[in-house]
Amino acid sequence: MSAGLADAWTGRFADEVSTEETFGGLAVGVPPEHWTAALTFARDDLACDFFDWLTGVDEMADGFAVVVHVYSLERRHHLLIRTRVPKRAPVLATATGVYRGAAWHERETAEMFGILFEGHPNLVPLLLPDGFEGHPLRKDFVLAARVAKPWPGAKEPGESGHGAPSRRRVRPPGVPEEGPWAAAAERRPGQGRAKPPPGGPEGQGPDA
Repeated sequence: MSAGLADAWTGRFADEVSTEETFGGLAVGVPPEHWTAALTFARDDLACDFFDWLTGVDEMADGFAVVVHVYSLERRHHLLIRTRVPKRAPVLATATGVYRGAAWHERETAEMFGILFEGHPNLVPLLLPDGFEGHPLRKDFVLAARVAKPWPGAKEPGESGHGAPSRRRVRPPGVPEEGPWAAAAERRPGQGRAKPPPGGPEGQGPDA
């Protein structure tokens, strides 16, 4: 089944797409300029009429991946369709014209990753409180709670309460090695509750 699906994609888009066998289906990589055309092809030509989900992935320097999973109720095959947008200008055409169910998922992805879905009918905040700044699922997003509270993760020798005290603390995941966030995270027990610095990475606040 997957081999026939792969042939269908290359027959339609030639070498502009990539295909890969995955557990339970086929993964297809498409360039962003063919995003809506690829989704339309999946729906109309490959009978993938069931929209399952859409989300983003922060791939650091490579940008943001946008991934959609769709399914054919008629032919019983799965498709994972993915594309990538640059980190500096994460813009992608909305999928809502092809799958109406993508509306909610694009709103969530826009909030969590900062990806702009052009043409979305109502790209307004969905989950975060009013006034929230930043995008929590970006890998450079600093969680203020990890700075303000002791990190409960794995301890170094001496930090368990036995033996010689450690010369340095375990840095909470997501806290940079330098800057005001790092200084706040280095506060030792007994020095009072750490206060998140007024500015975060790239000039953002603690909730950025």
